[in-house]
Amino acid sequence: MTNLQTVSEIPAIPTPPPGRRKNAKVRASRGTLSFSARARSRALTKHLILIVCGAVMIYPLLWMVVSSVRPNELIFKDPGLWLSTLDMSNYANGWSALTHPFGHYMLNSAIVVIGSILGNLISCSMAAYAFARLKFTASKILFGIMLITIMLPFHVVIVPQYVLFSQIGWVNTFWPLIVPKLLATDAFFVFLMVQFIRGIPKDLDEAARIDGAGHPRIFLQVMLPLMVPALATTTIFTFIWTWNDFFGALIYLTDPDMFTVPVALRAFVDSQAGTSWGSLFAMSIVSLLPVFMVFLFGQRFLIKGIATTGIK
Repeated sequence: MTNLQTVSEIPAIPTPPPGRRKNAKVRASRGTLSFSARARSRALTKHLILIVCGAVMIYPLLWMVVSSVRPNELIFKDPGLWLSTLDMSNYANGWSALTHPFGHYMLNSAIVVIGSILGNLISCSMAAYAFARLKFTASKILFGIMLITIMLPFHVVIVPQYVLFSQIGWVNTFWPLIVPKLLATDAFFVFLMVQFIRGIPKDLDEAARIDGAGHPRIFLQVMLPLMVPALATTTIFTFIWTWNDFFGALIYLTDPDMFTVPVALRAFVDSQAGTSWGSLFAMSIVSLLPVFMVFLFGQRFLIKGIATTGIK
């Protein structure tokens, strides 16, 4: 009886009238709508800014594509992207304008690119495994010196390298462009792989060592299969940088038969005679296609490789 009386004596919580509850819901909904409207306007503004900036950055490329199918005399008269006439002869003329067909120079670039990729994959992966897993004297000092070389410009070492390769007799060959890659000279890729290997648990190394595996077997059968994202990233960057390398090829390659794509494109520009801009733009588009295809199909490996190495 006491419990019933106590419960009955508890004052009831007053409920607001139906009209007041309805007004509170309306105010809450208005606040949500106003907040979402502000968020939408900000997002729309950001997207518009990104679209405008993207259009400004991609305009030169689109202009070059359009100019490659314009007559040579109309290229600089009309800066717009609208085509009044379609002229595909620039591609045919540009392909055979030089001493050899343009495919010959693309083959030369492919030889240098393949050699550079293999050199970086082999040498940089071995150096990275040594820095990440092996304990040797002055390893930290050597690793720091290796990182310092990233900030060393290529133009600083080009003179002693040229003297060395000239004495060996490698000038006007592909060896000066390929052999340095076999010596792990690209410190960026070594650092990239070191960061990736440090993220692999050492328990895998210890398990392989218990099974009797040494460092060569651990490197080949344990590390390399797990380093696919980092190796793919190295492959893509090496391809793009080597394919677009102009300065190194210009220094070491003097025979037109040995020209790579960037040096061959430079041959279209003549300060004394008239420059065939249409053919130059057409072959520039052709030379960009391999880079575009490699980046298109390797983009997911590139993103995964950079994301898993801790580089920001």
